[in-house]
Amino acid sequence: MTKKHYSESFTFKSGVTLKNRFIMAPMTTKMSFFDGVITEDEKKYYYLRSKDIGAVVTAAANVSEGGKGWEGELGIHDDRHLAGLADLASAIQRNGTKAFIQLYHGGRMTNSSVLRGVQPVSASAVKAERPTAEEPRALEEDEIYQIIEDFKQGTIRAIEAGFDGVELHGANTYLIQQFFSPHSNRREDKWGGSVENRFRFADLLTDTVIETVKAYAKRPFVVGYRFSPEEYETPGIRFGDTLYLVDKLADKALDYLHVSLGKYDLTSQSEEYKEKSMLAYLNEVNNNRTAFMSVGDVRGGEEALEALEHSDLVALGRVMLADPHFVSKVLNDREDTIRFTVADEDREELGLTNGVWQFMQNMMSDRIN
Repeated sequence: MTKKHYSESFTFKSGVTLKNRFIMAPMTTKMSFFDGVITEDEKKYYYLRSKDIGAVVTAAANVSEGGKGWEGELGIHDDRHLAGLADLASAIQRNGTKAFIQLYHGGRMTNSSVLRGVQPVSASAVKAERPTAEEPRALEEDEIYQIIEDFKQGTIRAIEAGFDGVELHGANTYLIQQFFSPHSNRREDKWGGSVENRFRFADLLTDTVIETVKAYAKRPFVVGYRFSPEEYETPGIRFGDTLYLVDKLADKALDYLHVSLGKYDLTSQSEEYKEKSMLAYLNEVNNNRTAFMSVGDVRGGEEALEALEHSDLVALGRVMLADPHFVSKVLNDREDTIRFTVADEDREELGLTNGVWQFMQNMMSDRIN
């Protein structure tokens, strides 16, 4: 077999080295206990998928009790989670795979039922444009700083639990993105208005986490940032805003930027950015200042190579649910054996309990990405 680019190792700025360029993307599992404590099912699910891949990014872990987005969500907001988190990191790392945990706050993308009667919060009191969305309460400034502190404490717990890194979830319409978006952020203070002010939350949060890692990590430790390039709401994030975001973040001591895309070669909805894929534009702006991670509908080695033309790493999403051995099959020229569909009878073998099975049914349709 000719050695392909995706089979090469990769070393981040921090010194963490991956055995290949494939990453398991963060995906909702809904496997944790009601209080966010990890379950045996969840450990099995990640262990099964971590043998051959370079790194695994876990599903979102809420850093604040008020940031919980759904039932069965992994928690990192309290020291009682440490033992389970340590087990999870160890389960992923047994075969030399690196373990990254995604840190997030749901913001307005939750409801008072999940929060046990508490009103959701966000940058502003603006509902999300989705059925059954509740109006959130606008955060007070001291609460904004407290949430940044919560991300700091979550980072410390990730270090103590033995993870190899954290990914800040600035994508998929959750709180970090809510501050950057002109749809969810209508503030008139220093946290809102201009694109510079709307970036302030992500700016301070990222710097705080980077400084926390410098102060607390005694070994190489990765800090990544995931973002969504566009919103369809009006007003909303447009691709020009995201180019600004990436330009600012790429100057920081981040180990990687991770764009959230349904397909790696998607083009922008903005007319002025139609000549290339969004991935190509974003990688060009990044200009090798930090590692860049692509994702979206990669179903084999050739698509991985295409994605890697404009990125350093390629994340694999739902295909890893259907076939935990996808990476091994690609690396060993056995792509004809990759499984793309899952029957109900296969669920136990694949560790797909009700929560993640529901995620697959909602998100996959007849396609795997």
